[in-house]
Amino acid sequence: MIELADVRKAFNQGRPNELWAVRGVTLSIEARRATVLRGPSGSGKTTLLTLVGCLSRPTSGRVRVGGREVSGMTERFLTELRRQTFGFVFQQFNLLRGLTATENVMLPAYPLGLPRQRLLQRARTLLSSLGLGDRAEARVEWLSGGEAQRVAIARALVNDPQVILADEPTANLDSELSQRFLDIVRDLKAQGKTLLMTSHDPLVCEAAVVDRVVTVRDGRLA
Repeated sequence: MIELADVRKAFNQGRPNELWAVRGVTLSIEARRATVLRGPSGSGKTTLLTLVGCLSRPTSGRVRVGGREVSGMTERFLTELRRQTFGFVFQQFNLLRGLTATENVMLPAYPLGLPRQRLLQRARTLLSSLGLGDRAEARVEWLSGGEAQRVAIARALVNDPQVILADEPTANLDSELSQRFLDIVRDLKAQGKTLLMTSHDPLVCEAAVVDRVVTVRDGRLA
């Protein structure tokens, strides 16, 4: 479903502080599977995740999503592709303080122009499915770390994307909450979703629900 062909990514290209974060990666991400990019901090795995999710463009090489090359798409088309295809769970969750859990979940779907009542119902249904029905109207700064993560997952699912991208999803969680996250991964796979995660957590990398672990080091596949 997703293919990277000899992808390279440089930051500050041509300057004294030039950094090649990704150095010639060729990789296929299978649909309806859970894949983990494993590697130490600075290995390039998060940059790879942003390239897959069309959050950044490769310096060279090609990225294909669903058979379409996206590397040269205009920002307008990339925005639409991100909205329709991907759901993002960031390491720091990036929830907006001052808003409720429900309001945070609804945010990515506003550009679709859905009737507010329908969107509200979808957000509440997602939160309930993740065990947060009683916290739907709580402001996010009042939530625990595990609750905030589940709100972030619900937000990633609100547009019903086919691909879920998660950056170090268990970095801020204890073992019990990490296992709960893996249970959610299992449920999403059962729904036919494709999952790509970055992690160096052995609990994630060795989980039975994970189909493939790809090791990244120094911007290359090890």
